[in-house]
Parts: sequence; C-alpha cells; structure tokens
Amino acid sequence: MRTIGLDVHKHFAEVAVIADGQRQVRRGERVKATPTALREFAETLGPDDQVVLEATMNTWAIADLLRANAGRVVISNPMRTRAIADAKVKTDRVDAAVLAQLLAADFIPEVWTPDGLTRTLRRQVAHRRGLVQQQTRLRNRIQAVLHRNLLECPMTDTFGKGGRRWLEQVELPLDERGQVASTLRLLAAIEVELEKVDQALARAALDDERVRRLITIPGVGVTTAVAVAAVVGDARRFARPTQLVSYLGLDPRVRQSGDRPAYTGHISREGQAHARGLLVEAAHSAIRGPGPLRAFHQRVSARRGPQIAAVAVARKLAVLAWHLLTSGSDYRWAPPSLSAAKLRRVELKAGAPRRHRGPNEANSTGSREIRREQERRVLEQAEDAYRALVASRRVEKDAVAAKGERLVGLKPDARRRSHPRPPHFSEAIGPRPAVRLPQPS
Repeated sequence: MRTIGLDVHKHFAEVAVIADGQRQVRRGERVKATPTALREFAETLGPDDQVVLEATMNTWAIADLLRANAGRVVISNPMRTRAIADAKVKTDRVDAAVLAQLLAADFIPEVWTPDGLTRTLRRQVAHRRGLVQQQTRLRNRIQAVLHRNLLECPMTDTFGKGGRRWLEQVELPLDERGQVASTLRLLAAIEVELEKVDQALARAALDDERVRRLITIPGVGVTTAVAVAAVVGDARRFARPTQLVSYLGLDPRVRQSGDRPAYTGHISREGQAHARGLLVEAAHSAIRGPGPLRAFHQRVSARRGPQIAAVAVARKLAVLAWHLLTSGSDYRWAPPSLSAAKLRRVELKAGAPRRHRGPNEANSTGSREIRREQERRVLEQAEDAYRALVASRRVEKDAVAAKGERLVGLKPDARRRSHPRPPHFSEAIGPRPAVRLPQPS
C-alpha cells in the first residue's frame, strides 16, 4: 500500500509517496492539473493506495477523478493542518511530503465530502452571493456620485421605482450623468440575472425538505434557509448543536492561562461568512415579532447591548436549525399563517400560477386578520412563559448559591463566567400553552 500526498495548485500538483513499510518520503513526478494528466495519474493508482490533498478551489473535481482508481481519497482541512502552516521551510515539495506523512500516521483532519446535490446548491448560493456583491458595488458607485454633488434622494429607496425616476431626472454634470446612466444599465442586467438565480433556488427549495423546515423559523426566509442547508449539508454529521455553531463561526473565543479566569472574546468568525451573515440578518427580523426569541434578545440586550444580543439570537437560530434538521420537525412556535405565506412566496418565485380571488375575499380577509391576532396572542403567551422560566431559574440559582451549593446538572461554564448560564434549547422554548394555533384555510 502506498500513501500519496498531493499539494495541488492551479496548474500542477506536487506528488510525494510513502511506500508500504517505509518511512522515507520520495518525490513523485509533478502532475499537470489538466483532466488528461490527472486521469493518467489516476490510472497508476490501485485499490490499496490512499491519497490526501488539501481543500482548495479544484479539490472536488480532482478527488472525483482519483476515486475511480484509488482505494481511499482524503480531503484535508487546511485550517487545521498546523504542521504545514508552522513549518520553517515551506515549499510545494515539503507540503506534499508532510501531507503524506500525516496520512500515513492517521493524523489528517479530514473534511466532510458533500454529495453532488449539496455541491450544486453551494455553487448556486455562491453565484447569487457574487451577483449581490456586484449589485452592492454598483449602488455604492451611484451613491458616491450623489455625495460628490451634495444631492440626497427624497425617496425612501433610492433604487426603487420612484428613486430611479428621480435618478433619471436629477441635474448632474455631463460626465456624472453618463456614469449614472451606465451604472443603472448594469444594475438592470444584474437584477435580471438575480431573478433567474432566485427562481432556480426557489425550485430547489420546494424539493428540499430541509429548506421547508427551516423557513418555519421566524426571520428565516428562503435565501437564508437555502444557504444554511447548502453549508450544513447533512446535519447529523454534527453530534451536538454546539458543533454546528462552531462550524458557522458563531461561538465565542475563549482564552485562559494559568490561574487567571477564562476570558470570553468575540465570535470566532470561522467557517462560511455568507451563511453567518444571513443568520444575523434573520436574527434582526426574528426579534421584531413576539415570541421566545424576542424575549431572549431583550434579556441579553439588557446585559450586553443590542448588537451582541443580535449575534446571540443568530447563534440560537443555528441551534434551532440543528434541532429541526436532526429531529425532522418544524419550529414549535411558527405561526401557521406566516409559514404558509413564506411557502407561497417560494412557490410564486418558482413560477407557480397566481390564485384568482373569489367573491368572498372580504370575508376571507377578515378571517385571516382574526387568525393572525390569535397567533399573536399565543406567541405573546410563549414569550411570557420564557420570561417566567428564566426568572424562576434565577431565583432558584440565587437561593442555592446562598447556601454555598450548586444546582444539580449545572456545570460551571468558563465562557460565561460574567453572567448566568443561558437556558437549554428545550427550556428556552418554554411549555406549550393550552391555546391551539389555528390552521390556515
């Protein structure tokens, strides 16, 4: 059996080989990163060979070619391969040799390999993120023109219908007018492409049960749900929700040395930044309505401020996502009318025909308002139940602490020495009230 390390670059891959029963690493022939050269290299492999390469731009395509012949192909996590990052002598040959040695010793931090559907979804989400970034840059360019000329749009949305009419009529120098007109044309083209991508993502969301469950969480729309589903993949690969939180970079950094108490810093920001940003945006939307999430935000905000509280709610959303995906259930406090409206928007985005309103639309509108009011009262009851639960646990903890004891099951948490321990997920949602949620007609 041979252990082969590949240090992959854009145009070539450096090869290092360790033969069975030997410790010495020998240099293999450098392979071009072309389909033909990689297939020829893969044909030299056997079922007893194992290959390791770091995760990079073209990793998955190369791994698929190698798996046709090699017995085992391992993708290494470059963030955790510290032996290469800390090496004094760092060359392509050394990197390939270190990868081979780590795999031979079974010390490689392996990366989870997504399936074909997850890879497709990730590429679509990345393509949409790129379009949104281009759209933002173009809008900022127009805003810069307005600032240079001391102009301010009277409309709420500069790039809405009224705002664009104002942009076409506002007086500007000739060169600035040409730049604004050119940028608006580019914006129109990008918006057409965004519409197509959103339609494709909506079709994928309708066929994905994970997305349908995630959109039941308040504040989580189809864009956030698809991004989280694409990044997470199989949620069961995370044994605990805290592992998913760490994977998304929403866990706080902890520093401790010697007899000093542990210091809790800002979030680690490891992992996929796009999904983490969408969860923070979803958190700002979730706390606008009544429910346990708003009560949790208010509790943390009173102690740490609104910005840290919003990130804490985003972490809570990640925990909720793990529970929903692993248990195969919907969010307990999801208003049926809101979830139905979200799902209907996804269907319309995917190209479903619009429903024609009947003659009894007035009565139907009145019943919807009554149903929404009932749902709001239920969510307010859940919010009050959460506050009562937190207050009772605080009183109980203070009473036990006065006796010099510790509550059973509550272990000291180094990350949260400065404030009480947050409730567990099952405690945070609180007991279900007796009022039944009305079902949408």
